[in-house]
Parts: sequence; structure tokens; C-alpha cells
Amino acid sequence: MTDTPYVPPKVWTWDKENGGQFANINRPIAGPTHDKELPVGRHPLQLYSLATPNGVKVTVMLEELLALGHKGAEYDAWLIRIGNGDQFGSGFVDINPNSKIPALMDRSGPEPIRVFESGSILFYLAEKFGAFLPKDVKARTEAMSWLFWQMGSAPYLGGGFGHFYAYAPTKIEYAIDRFAMETKRQLDVLDRRLADSEYLAGSEYTIADMAVWPWYGALAKGLVYGAGEFLSVQDYKNVQRWTDQIAKRPAVKRGRMVNRVSGDPASQLHERHDASDFETKTQDKLAPVT
Repeated sequence: MTDTPYVPPKVWTWDKENGGQFANINRPIAGPTHDKELPVGRHPLQLYSLATPNGVKVTVMLEELLALGHKGAEYDAWLIRIGNGDQFGSGFVDINPNSKIPALMDRSGPEPIRVFESGSILFYLAEKFGAFLPKDVKARTEAMSWLFWQMGSAPYLGGGFGHFYAYAPTKIEYAIDRFAMETKRQLDVLDRRLADSEYLAGSEYTIADMAVWPWYGALAKGLVYGAGEFLSVQDYKNVQRWTDQIAKRPAVKRGRMVNRVSGDPASQLHERHDASDFETKTQDKLAPVT
């Protein structure tokens, strides 16, 4: 470490790793790093993902659709290990040129349709199956507003607060203070809304809740970044009520398990190809690899 103030150069160049937990996969260019075709299962919907908050949004949506009886929502969920750089394989980049999970291929029609960005996937599935997005224009617009709120706000939580609080190679007071303030402001936004509304768009559970819950619900329970006490998450009573209410849904419980590679082995279903996999193929039921 040096006390010499950093002065940015006139032109930035990538000549060293930036450090931190994800330094090995950070780079300033797009495109594939290696050739790798993606597997294709037997269902119309092929999901390539990992159980980060963005990945959980989509598996929760798919499980909720199946719970409603939409058989066309059957899906194969393939594990993409982002720490290993799977998202930079040529097959994945063909689906998502941004190399971020989740990515979805819909093969139910005459031509496969690729869908990337988690908010876009939620909207696509809601439109395709006519579910979890209100028909009434006022409620529909409210749901879409909260969906876009999440897409714009979560980078400050994850890439901002989460990175500097939990993952950066050094603790920078200014950065942590800056993003802690913004994260608490966002929690307050949610808390005020949920004081007046059962769910984000009103009385109906929608894709807005599915988008926000994996990020802010996990935060409210102290499950991400080890920051629950630091952010006094228990003070946001309405967020806590909403978080608990959604967590009790059977489809949400299943959705959280899909493509999960950490935590209790009984909660990890690395790949999902059939509803029975939840009973027979979680990590606690599989023989360890030797």
C-alpha cells in the first residue's frame, strides 16, 4: 500500500488484474474466450444459469408457472459456473453477447428465440404464458415500473456496495459509505412502498416481486455480503414481512435450489431436467465425485 494519491492517466489501459474475488474473470473486452457448445435437453425452454440473485429470478418464475399448470414452462436448467468462465464459451456468447447469466433459449416454435437479461426473460415468460403480469393497464404499468427499478437499482447494491464491502481487495471508506448510503435508501424506498401495498405492484404477486426478492429479500435476511448487521436490515419491517411472505411459496423454495452450488447440500440442485429432480438429485442424495 502507498499513501500517494491515485491520479488517473489520460488513457486507461488494461495492464494488470484489478484484484478482488472476481479478478480472474474481469476483462475490458467482450466475445468468447474459448469454443464450447451448450447442451440441449428435451424441454422447449433451455436455461443456462447459476443461482445468483439474477439467476434465481428466472427459476422462481419457471417454477411458479409450472405450479399454475403451464406445462409448456417445463425446462432444462444447465449450470454455468461463472467463476470458471463458462459464460465466455462460444455457445453461451451466442445466446448472450453480454456474457452474463441467466440466458434462455425458447425452442418451442419454428425458430429458436434467444432471451437474455433477467428482466427481459421475466417479461418474455409473463407475456408468453399470460401470467404474473396484470392485464389492467395501471397495475401492469406499476409492475413494470418496479421491474425496471430493480434492474437499475441492483447494480448499486451488488456491483457497488457488495463489491466494496465484501469483495474488493482493500476496504475503501469512501466507497463503502457511498454505496451503503444508497443501499439503505433503496431499502427505504421498498419499505415505504410495502407499507401501503401487499406486493410491489399492488395486491397481486407479479414478476416485479420475483425480480426484487432474490436481491433485497436475501439482503433483508443477512444472506448476502455478511452485511445484515452493518445495514440494520431488521429495521425495514415491511420489507421483512414481504420477504417472509414470498419465501414461504413452494415454487420459490424450489426455484432457489436450481443451479445452486453453495450452502446446505440438500438445497443444491446443480441441474434441473425434471420435477422429480428436487426429490432425487440434490447434492445430499448424490454420491460424491471421487
